[in-house]
Amino acid sequence: MEDTPAELTIVILTGLSGSGKSTALRVFEDLGFFCVDGLPVSLVPKLIGLFEVKGGQRYKGLALGMDVRQADMDTDWGATLAQVKGAAAALQIIFLEADTQEIIRRYATTRRPHPLESESRGLEQAVLEERTRMTPLRDSADMVLDTTDFSIHDLRRKLQEKWASIRVSTGMLKVHVMSFGFKYGPPSEADMVFDLRFLPNPYFDKALREKTGKDAPVRDYVLAEDPGREFLARLTAFLLYLLPLYAREGRYRLTIAFGCTGGRHRSVAVAESVFDTLSKAGYNLSLEHRHIERG
Repeated sequence: MEDTPAELTIVILTGLSGSGKSTALRVFEDLGFFCVDGLPVSLVPKLIGLFEVKGGQRYKGLALGMDVRQADMDTDWGATLAQVKGAAAALQIIFLEADTQEIIRRYATTRRPHPLESESRGLEQAVLEERTRMTPLRDSADMVLDTTDFSIHDLRRKLQEKWASIRVSTGMLKVHVMSFGFKYGPPSEADMVFDLRFLPNPYFDKALREKTGKDAPVRDYVLAEDPGREFLARLTAFLLYLLPLYAREGRYRLTIAFGCTGGRHRSVAVAESVFDTLSKAGYNLSLEHRHIERG
C-alpha cells in the first residue's frame, strides 16, 4: 500500500516594508521550506500546483514572500486567497508589522527608499499609505507579529517559537495566546487584554524572582490559591463560552493577551494555563511570551 502524501504546508509571509519579511523568509528557508520572494499574486496558484508535483517531497513546505511591491496585490489578493484556501493545502498567513516611527528609523539606517516613496510622497506618508493598503492582508492573517522591539535575532527566535507552537489546520477559529509586560507596552494586535496585576506577585519572593510562569513553583504561587484559582476557573469558563460565539459569527483570528507588570511571572502562568485548556478543547492555537526575557 502506498503512503498517503502529506498535506502541503504553505506559508505566506507578508506585512509592512521594513518590518522584517526578508529575515522571516530566511527563517523558513532554514526550517527546510522552499522560499520565493516577490512573486506576483496571480501566479501563486500556478506555483503551488507546480510545487505539489515537483517539490513536495524534497521540502517541508512552500514559503512565499509577498508585499506591496507586487502590482496586482490590491486587485488579485482576495480572489487568489479564496482559490488557494479552496485547494487541498494547509495555508498559514503571517503578517509582520512595526510602529511607524520604528520603520522610519530602519529606513533611515539602511538608506534604502520605501517602495511607495516618491517625489510627492515622503517616507512617513509612504508608510501610512502602505499600512492602509495592506489592511486586507492583515485582517486575513493567521498570525500578526509586531517587530517594533525586535532585533534580527529576536525576530528569528520568536518566529521559530511561534511556528513550533502553531497548529496548521483549516476551517477553525485561530486563537493566539500571548503574555506581555505592561511596562513595555500592551500589544497592538491584541483583540482582548486582561490585566493580571491584581494577582499575587512572585517577584517579591526572592526564591521565585528569577523563575518564570512556566515553572511549577511560580504557577502554584499565582494560581493554586484564591484569588488566582477562582479567577482562572471563571476565565476559562468565560473563554470556552465566548470563543464558539466568535467562530459562529465568522471570526477568523483572535488574539488574547494577558499582562502583568514585567511579563515574566503572572501573565506567563495564566497564558500557559489558558493555552493548555484551549488545546484540550481542540482549538487551533499559537502561544507567545513577548516579554518573558525582559521582565
